Amino acid sequence: MDGRLNDRRAEIYTYDSENIVYGLSWSNRRDKKFRLAVGTFIEEYDNYVEIITLDDTTCKFTSDAQLAFQHPYPPTKIMFMPDKEGAQPDLLATTGDYLRIWQLKEDGTQLVKLLNNNKNSEFCAPLTSFDWNETDLNRLGTSSIDTTCTIWDIEKGVVDTQLIAHDKEVYDIAWGGVGVFASVSADGSVRVFDLRDKEHSTIIYDSPQPDTPLLRLGWNKQDPRYMATVLMDSTKVVILDIRYPTLPVAELQRHQAPVNAVAWAPHSSCHICSAGDDAQALIWDLSSMSHPMDQSLDPILAYSAGAEVNQLQWSTTQPDWVAICFANKTQILRV
Repeated sequence: MDGRLNDRRAEIYTYDSENIVYGLSWSNRRDKKFRLAVGTFIEEYDNYVEIITLDDTTCKFTSDAQLAFQHPYPPTKIMFMPDKEGAQPDLLATTGDYLRIWQLKEDGTQLVKLLNNNKNSEFCAPLTSFDWNETDLNRLGTSSIDTTCTIWDIEKGVVDTQLIAHDKEVYDIAWGGVGVFASVSADGSVRVFDLRDKEHSTIIYDSPQPDTPLLRLGWNKQDPRYMATVLMDSTKVVILDIRYPTLPVAELQRHQAPVNAVAWAPHSSCHICSAGDDAQALIWDLSSMSHPMDQSLDPILAYSAGAEVNQLQWSTTQPDWVAICFANKTQILRV
């Protein structure tokens, strides 16, 4: 954390875009700590992604006009390559109608890969989300409304593996290791896949009400026994322990309106943040939860935003900062 920022002790910094924003990613490079990518949510073809940076002298966000780029349709997810050392090219991925890989350079952002997982058509079924493998930076997994998950070889720009993952649309995907990933779907299940055995998957959880879609999935990077998922139109966050399938170890029930996003702390096995339509971002400490089905936990920190929170991301390089999007605003909060 830069000393000059520390001296100001400001807890919140805000950036205003011209349009509603949804896609959001922190840079993972240690030399670009306060850089974020923000994508618009305009219900038409023409959208865009901005690259914003907090200036540590003025303590204000600036948008680099040279690095901003047009994006067809709203990006369903944005993610910088999880390359902390900055040893790789400065890459950013987006999903929407296709998987796109972009390279940020001094003089602008260049589209380097346009990837379609449909071998039989030039059109790709819409991609709902993706996750970049932190251990193998060449591996990225996408989830699609066509019931599949696709694992890509980014360098070659080819499909490594494509699996029919669920019975209905797949809404989110998360890596739990080099060859292990999980996904959630409109069929109401959380399923875990091991690429060494592609024929089988393990169902970790099913919605208590049949066919209630699961929208979001977070896999705890510090303790891969734990996952979090969010049900459609539900105010609770479901915490799962993969050693005990089907029964949640906890349900976080303090939101007053549907939850839209969850993010595990990158530095702690027991902290998680959730955000939702009640305009709140809540941080929870799970170290005190008692098995099973603990519903008594209260958040240790609550932040009220100015509107429904659409998106939430926790910085991997600076674990005391969380970013949220609501309306046309991107905010970073010191936690």
